[in-house]
Order: sequence, then C-alpha cells, then structure tokens
Amino acid sequence: MVITGTLRKMQTELKETVQYYEVFRDDFVHVNALLNQKISLKHVANECLNCGLDKKIWRQGFCYDCFSQIPQAGDWIMKPELSRAHLDEEDRDLEYEKRVQLQPHIVYLANSSNVKVGVTRKSQIPTRWIDQGAHEAVIIAETPNRYLAGITEVALKDYVADKTNWRTMLTNKIEDVDLLRFRESILPHIPKEAQEHIVEVNEETLIHFPVEQYPKKVKSVNLTKTPEHSGILKGIKGQYLIFEDGHVMNVRSHEGFVVELRVG
Repeated sequence: MVITGTLRKMQTELKETVQYYEVFRDDFVHVNALLNQKISLKHVANECLNCGLDKKIWRQGFCYDCFSQIPQAGDWIMKPELSRAHLDEEDRDLEYEKRVQLQPHIVYLANSSNVKVGVTRKSQIPTRWIDQGAHEAVIIAETPNRYLAGITEVALKDYVADKTNWRTMLTNKIEDVDLLRFRESILPHIPKEAQEHIVEVNEETLIHFPVEQYPKKVKSVNLTKTPEHSGILKGIKGQYLIFEDGHVMNVRSHEGFVVELRVG
C-alpha cells in the first residue's frame, strides 16, 4: 500500500484501547492496523494547512506568513490567560476569537510522564488527554470562557507542572499518583473568580494506548533533517509513532508535511 497525503494530527477514538486514524484529503489510514508492520514515511513536499502553498512549515502546520497572521495561531492559543474576547477586544479576528474563546473550557489534571495541569475546550475532552499521552486524567473546573480557565491554570502552575516530559511518557516510566486526592489538595489555590466553576468529580478517566513495545531510550525522527524513515511500528501514544528500533515520530510536529506512506 502506498498513499501520498498531507499529515495532520491523528484523529482519535477513546475505546478500550485508543484507536488512531490519519485522515488525508482523499483517503484515511487506521493506524492501529499498521502495528507490527514495516512502514516508510518519505517527505516529498509541504502544504501549509491554511494557505495550501508548498512553503516551508514554520509551526503548527502553517507557513511563517500564515502563522504570523491567522487567528488560529494567536498567542492566546498557547497561553489561554491572554484571551480577551470576553472583553470584546480583538487580537487578530474578533469573530473567530469569540467563537473559540467564549465557549465552555475545562481545567484538568493529566498524568502522562508526571501530573500536569492543562486547559482545553470542553469539546476537546478526551481528545486533548489522548494527544498528551495521558494514561489518567481528571477534571478540575469547567469555565464559561478561555480566560477564566487560563488564569486558573496559571495560578495552579505554582503547585503542579504544566509540561509533559515526552521522553518519559514514551518510555512509559509512569508516576503512580492518586489524581483525585491530588486534585483536592490544589483546589484552595484556584482564583476566587473561578472558584464557582469547580466541578464535583468522584472518578478519573483511564486511557489505554496501543503499544506493544516501549523503547528503553527514544530517538526522535525529524523528516526535515532526514526526509525518509522506515521501521517496524510497535506502538502509538499521544501523537507519536513508536518504532521497534527506539525511534519515535511526533505526527503533530510534522503537520503540513506531504508524505509518501508505504506499508510493507
């Protein structure tokens, strides 16, 4: 099988084991079905996910010009506390910003390599947890907009990490933590204006990934430096493909890369 298409973040489905799908313009691949098979990925071109041109990908699948201008790449995406749509203040496109920022957001704890605090739109649960490679997660609060979720996350960063150690996550060196108890311990540190949005929970979400062999040490695949990589696929976790020889490829960081995917 040979398919040529533009990489995007893999779509996921939370089942007993997470199901992964790479969706191209004219085709899609059930990535779980490729486990234990030899696959080859060859970088043949670029396609900016906004303008569609064959230009060097800068970040998030966008070329530099698009990344610098479009609302989908505004600073508030990575830093929710910078959201201003609730004040009717525009960053790049107020209509878009209102549509995204002024909807329910979730502040959560997730455990992938360690316990971290994060923010995502309610509609992105549990997708966000899967993308981070979290094996367990629990909701802290549900806010009516992105700003309140953002300032809650910032306040909690003094007591819990906000980053995932991707190498630890991919070697499955899991830290055993009682998330519900940890959650209770940090609730008093939530800002007053967000206290009323704390959600009552009594269970956590458990996530199982399709991994048959974890690497002891990871080596990152970068198709910009080495345009082709092949190997036996042994697992999928977060947005990473895990190969038998210890190489791992972050699909998310290769969004906008046009690749030739060969199986077998």
